[in-house]
Amino acid sequence: MEHFVILLAGRMEPTPALRAAIEGGRVIAADDGIRHAAGLGLAPELWVGDFDSAPQQPPIALAGIRRETFPRDKDKTDGEIAIEAAIALGATRLTLVGALGGPRSDHAFAHFILALRYFHQGLDIALEDGAESALPLSATPRRVDLEPGTQFSVLKFSNVRGLTIEGAKWPLDNVDLPFSSILTQSNEAAGPITVSVAEGDAILLAQCDPSVR
Repeated sequence: MEHFVILLAGRMEPTPALRAAIEGGRVIAADDGIRHAAGLGLAPELWVGDFDSAPQQPPIALAGIRRETFPRDKDKTDGEIAIEAAIALGATRLTLVGALGGPRSDHAFAHFILALRYFHQGLDIALEDGAESALPLSATPRRVDLEPGTQFSVLKFSNVRGLTIEGAKWPLDNVDLPFSSILTQSNEAAGPITVSVAEGDAILLAQCDPSVR
């Protein structure tokens, strides 16, 4: 499995858990995501984007990085370009770093949509920033090792059928929910949880254990 780490411009806390999640991955930076490279001790092999928000030059330690420049007026985001570059290089697993928080909520929303798109194309994909983790869901039960008391939500992007949550304070068993329902907001893990969705688009969003930040 070829693992690529995509550095995006949102929030990032260089926690031990985040470092473990990206260990061994090849790295591509999207525009201002380059600023996370030094904090994580990474040397991207490629830096892409329109560079409207990134420094004109990367830190001196990254001065030799290969750059691919795109016009500002384009029909793809810099993150989307970085993901597609990784796929062209053989990626089958993606970790999007800095995808969840930041100054623009529309960027975080776009990253959820991209995660679902590429997950449905068969890629193993996760969104991480050291404060939160997110994973697309499917009919295959997904076990996530959470500490007791960890807060999590299931974010829906369509109507869902057959939502099952095990190992939580408020479990669900094969429940159908409309897109407009917020029943799956702010659940609490009793320990490791297992989540699946028979039909529909949904993402598990979990808070990271603050004791290991």
